[in-house]
Amino acid sequence: MTETPTPPRKRTTKAAQRADTTELILDAAEHLFSRHGFYGVTLKDVAGRVGVHHTLLNYYFDDKPALFEAVFARRAAVSVSRRMQALDEYEAACNGSPTVEGAVHAFLDTDFDLYIEGGESWKNYGALGAQVASTPEWGADLMNRHFDPVVMRLIGLLRQALPDCPPEDIFWGYHFITGALLLTLARTGRIDTLSGGLCRSDDFPAVKARMARFMAAGLVAMCSGPTAPGNAQPRTPAGARKARGGQSFTPLRVK
Repeated sequence: MTETPTPPRKRTTKAAQRADTTELILDAAEHLFSRHGFYGVTLKDVAGRVGVHHTLLNYYFDDKPALFEAVFARRAAVSVSRRMQALDEYEAACNGSPTVEGAVHAFLDTDFDLYIEGGESWKNYGALGAQVASTPEWGADLMNRHFDPVVMRLIGLLRQALPDCPPEDIFWGYHFITGALLLTLARTGRIDTLSGGLCRSDDFPAVKARMARFMAAGLVAMCSGPTAPGNAQPRTPAGARKARGGQSFTPLRVK
C-alpha cells in the first residue's frame, strides 16, 4: 500500500511572524486601553495579555504612546475609508440634492455596521474612541488628525442640504451628533439601568435604527428656529423644509 506523503510545512517568513505578533500586541493593547484608559495600562500589562516578556514589546514599539497611537490608527483608517466611500456614494445617488437624514445615515450607518458585525474587537475600539474624544489633554489632536477629513465631508453635505442655515448651527449639530455617538460607543450600561432593561447600551442595531432620524430632526429643528439668543425672528429655510423628507440609504456591508 502506497502511503500518502506528508505535505511540506509552510515556511513562515520573519516578516509574516512580525506582522502576526504585531496584531496580537495591538489586539491585547486595544482590549486593555478600552477598559482602563491610556494611564491605567502598562507595557507589562500588554505583554502579560499576549503571553510574552515585556521587553519584547520594545522591539515592536518604542514606548506606550507609540503603541497607543498604532492601536488607534489601525481601525481609524478603516472607519474613515468606509465612511468616505459611503458619503461619496450617497452624494452621487442623491444627484446633488442631499437631505440631512440621508447624509447622517451615510455617515453613521456604515460605521455602526463595523461595530455590529466586527465583533468584540471593534466594540473595544469604539469604547477607546469615546475615551480619546473626552480627553482634552491630547485626545482632540488625535481625533483631529484621523477624522477631520471625513467630518468635513459630512459638514459639506449638510451645508448643501441646509443652504440657509448659519454655519455655526451646522457645526453645533455635528457636535451633538458625535457626542451621542461616542456615548453610545462607550457602552457604559447606564441606559440599561435607567430603562429597567428595555434598552441595552450594546444594542447597536437598535441605535442604528434610530440615531440618524433623531439627529436629523434635531438639526432641521435648530435651523428652523430663532437664529440666536435674543433674536425672536424664526426662520424656515428652504433647505430645512426639503430635509424633512429624508432619503433612503443602503450602507456598505463588512466583507
